[in-house]
Amino acid sequence: MTTDDLNAPLGQHRRKRRLSIPITTSQVMAAVLTLFLGVFVVWAVVGNNPFGGEPIVVVPINLHPGPAAKSADGQAPPKVVAVNPDAPSAIEAAPGQTVAPPAATKTVTIIDGKTGERKEVAIPAPTNDVAAAPDAGPLDQKFLEMSAHGAIPKIAADGVRPADAFAEPAKALPGKPDAPRIAIVVNGLGVSDSVTADAIAKLPGAVTLGFMPYGNDVAALAERARARGHEVLLQVPMEPFDYPDNDPGPQTLLTSLTPQQNLDRLYWLMSRFQGYVGLAGAMGARFTASEPSFAPVLREVAKRGLIFVDDGANPRSLAGRIAGANNLPFAKADVTIDAVTTASEIDHALGRLEMAARERSIAVGISSGLPVAIDHIAKWAKILADHGIQLVPITAVALKPKQT
Repeated sequence: MTTDDLNAPLGQHRRKRRLSIPITTSQVMAAVLTLFLGVFVVWAVVGNNPFGGEPIVVVPINLHPGPAAKSADGQAPPKVVAVNPDAPSAIEAAPGQTVAPPAATKTVTIIDGKTGERKEVAIPAPTNDVAAAPDAGPLDQKFLEMSAHGAIPKIAADGVRPADAFAEPAKALPGKPDAPRIAIVVNGLGVSDSVTADAIAKLPGAVTLGFMPYGNDVAALAERARARGHEVLLQVPMEPFDYPDNDPGPQTLLTSLTPQQNLDRLYWLMSRFQGYVGLAGAMGARFTASEPSFAPVLREVAKRGLIFVDDGANPRSLAGRIAGANNLPFAKADVTIDAVTTASEIDHALGRLEMAARERSIAVGISSGLPVAIDHIAKWAKILADHGIQLVPITAVALKPKQT
């Protein structure tokens, strides 16, 4: 330091020792960006939002059981629970809380028979109230019991079977008490309201109608059919050989499930509507050929006082043998009426059915419920008596169980 430096004013000396640090615009922006990112990271960690900023709606849920809240019209909302097809009770999501799909639907699980993968499907829910079940008058209630899924058939306390209680009388031909008899089953109804309405209106009461369990109005349609004098069957979806490429629908009975799981599915299917005399398979070539899977189901059908109808399409079906071993009334189709869906082939099939009836005294025909088949069966039925053959409900030709 020189003498001039010592003699310089204090302020001037300080200015010489101050350092100058230039700050650019890019540095300022980098600092702001770093601060923003830091705040975002802290918010993500502390906030722990699993939706990552997706729009969400918060809906209040009452987790405490108590009186149901009433809607604006003063009516309590219907109680709906999610159903586990592998267990006989409702699934509880938390103590006092049940998982509820929309009020008009019920959640069911479909299991892929090859991969075991499960997926949930919501379909219209059946009634769980015996008193509210279709045609559930004082006479009918004794043939119903409650399951986890709703009302299902049972043999009454006095021993009367539902198959006998809901059977329609067979009208003999005048002067021909020993006339050959033919029973016709038209399946696949209940899914299309218009096709079902045509079948009910056009076909004579002696024709038996089989209903699939999935239609929105299947209970009402089945009841309408019974009111018109038709016997009614419940079609049960069963596993075909090419399942799941060919899938009969939710709650299909599968060879990959345990007997108890299949029975639980059977109860669900049985609860869809009431008043049927028995069950018929829907597809099922693999299932009906598997005794470990099929036998428990037919034992349950017998236990509940119903009949079983085999469509005759699977030569490996064990239905006849299992039915005989369990005193189960059983019928098997001799002719598939609409195997070829042309008018001429349907007429030829009906002709073969008449020949089978004359040869064996009884014969059973089955149809998939195509409109063209319904029309031709209706026309043929009008002239059948002129051919000396009696048209009868399916219970009139089902082999009866042994009396014990």
